Amino acid sequence: MHNALAAWWREPYNRRTPAMASILLTNGWISEGFRDAEQSTRWRDHARGLVSGYVETLDPADEPVGVERTVATRTKTIAVSGRIDRLDRRGDELVVVDYKTGRRPLTQDDARGSLALAIYAIAASRVLRTPCHTVELHHLPTGEVVEWEHTDESLARHLSRAEEVALEAGEADERYRAGDTEAPFPPSPGPLCSWCDFRRHCPEGRTAAPDKLPWDALSDPS
Repeated sequence: MHNALAAWWREPYNRRTPAMASILLTNGWISEGFRDAEQSTRWRDHARGLVSGYVETLDPADEPVGVERTVATRTKTIAVSGRIDRLDRRGDELVVVDYKTGRRPLTQDDARGSLALAIYAIAASRVLRTPCHTVELHHLPTGEVVEWEHTDESLARHLSRAEEVALEAGEADERYRAGDTEAPFPPSPGPLCSWCDFRRHCPEGRTAAPDKLPWDALSDPS
């Protein structure tokens, strides 16, 4: 869905239609990870409806500053980069837009507390030399837009938080290199262990939650 929306904005203006969004979704659909072809087809059709319905709410003439735009910045402690789903210009400021496709409804706290979105805003502002304080989550299943407007102070707090995470990871890496193979990354088992890529190497995770197949988290899209 993300790829289809990015490709939609790269189409000429007169081809930015809901029908084109459906075509782009269909052409880019990947059937890996589904139980069978029938399940893949159901979810493809569901995704096609979400994408075409979402673009109906957009003005195809409202050209974004960027789609899938990579931005980066650095401090004395860290160098970070990321790719923004969409970067808009609203008046004299930039707005970070992030697409969400999960089932869970979003809240304003999701936008306010997102470290990634705050870093995107900081990096976009520095790369493009344009203020950027507003971040938005666009939830395709409900059509809801959740917005948060940061202040310079709140963005600075998020950047400090990112530096703290980097320092903690660096210290853990140093301990691991010194031979401490357990303390740096202690297991934190829970229900999500069923889906962890490292499950086969983690006895605590295997004990905490049962094995799940890739499609077990999918409900009926209808």
